Amino acid sequence: MKFSFTSLAVVALATSVAADGWFGSAHRAAYNKWHETELERWLSDHSVPYPKAADRKDLQDLVQQNWESNVVKPYNSWDAKQLSNYITSKGHEVKKGTEKNTQSLIEQIQGYWTQTEAQANDAYGDVKSWVFDTWTTSQLKSFLDYHHIPNPSPRTRDSLLTTVRSNYADIAKKAGETAAYPGDWIYSQWADSDLKTWLDERGVPVPQPSTRDKLIASIRRNAYLASNKASAAYSSATSSAAGAQQSLSDALLESWSDSQIKEWADKNGLKVPQGSRRNELIALARKHYAGMTGDNVSASAVSAYGAATSKAGNYYPQATNDLYAQGRYYYDYVLNQFGLASAEAKKSLSSASYTASVEASKSASLLSKSGTSAGSVASKSGASLASAASKSAASASKEASKSAKSGASGASSAVSSATDRVKAEL
Repeated sequence: MKFSFTSLAVVALATSVAADGWFGSAHRAAYNKWHETELERWLSDHSVPYPKAADRKDLQDLVQQNWESNVVKPYNSWDAKQLSNYITSKGHEVKKGTEKNTQSLIEQIQGYWTQTEAQANDAYGDVKSWVFDTWTTSQLKSFLDYHHIPNPSPRTRDSLLTTVRSNYADIAKKAGETAAYPGDWIYSQWADSDLKTWLDERGVPVPQPSTRDKLIASIRRNAYLASNKASAAYSSATSSAAGAQQSLSDALLESWSDSQIKEWADKNGLKVPQGSRRNELIALARKHYAGMTGDNVSASAVSAYGAATSKAGNYYPQATNDLYAQGRYYYDYVLNQFGLASAEAKKSLSSASYTASVEASKSASLLSKSGTSAGSVASKSGASLASAASKSAASASKEASKSAKSGASGASSAVSSATDRVKAEL
């Protein structure tokens, strides 16, 4: 009996699919490549007893049996407060009467839990891509200094994070430590108070008694989820920021006369077709603006956040800043992108990224403690900015003066005279 090449390919594919279905998830599991000490560490971290004389296969089997309930669906081990906080952080309300019923809360989470086993395995197959995400700038720097790795230049949080990740494997190797499921060594520069602070800020119960090894074990159990939360919060914040900035850009253009737009276009070397109507002039200005800031306004908004960016590092400017302070930043930023910002505004913007990263850390801590949705707060903040920006200059002035706690009259005057300033700078 003869088999064609196609027949053989189909048989091979079917065999592969069948094998993947029967054994796939276990064979692809990240822990298959772990050292015995890492398997033991994971079991200890998750309070899974194991025989001291257990061989590698026994340890691996125990990890496999407990992997889904502790990694794929970690909420199974959360207390009522953690469960409730997670539900509200996703924009849902805890069902009345179930606030202290862990089983009921777990069932509510199961309805919108999206992480799969494949995603969990991929993540734990590359720990360095997320384990440092929630570290502060000073903690990243201390890690590099301790292991004699030169700091990058310029030294921003993003560059420090990249340097730590790229050197992580070599650092572990030189230290004689495992890197797939790292031990206490990566937190050797952290004081016990730093460990407790990390847990407190993320609403994770501090183990009692709070010995150092238990504190670190608790961080290891929660670091991946904390990274995911930070990533989601940052994504929501940048989306809101982009929306606010776009509204300000549109409002600024709409406030200009046709002659102002033509004057601005001429200043920037743009040819304006003779007889262009107003909507065509505005479209030309928008197109040129997009060209100066990247592919689109969203790209510009992300850039504006500077040091506040990382997969889940610092998340967004503090949501509790008053309306004028935030509106002023975006207003100056838009003017700067159009090449019309004053020298003072440019100086202020040069430090905006640093300020954003500091305030972001504070905001994330407060939100984590209260269980408030970071994405929801950021969206509300962005919506508020967009609403104020889309109004006329006079209306924006009114809003600014209402929200400013100090110097309200000066702020109001500055915003209300936006068009005059643009004329002057032209």
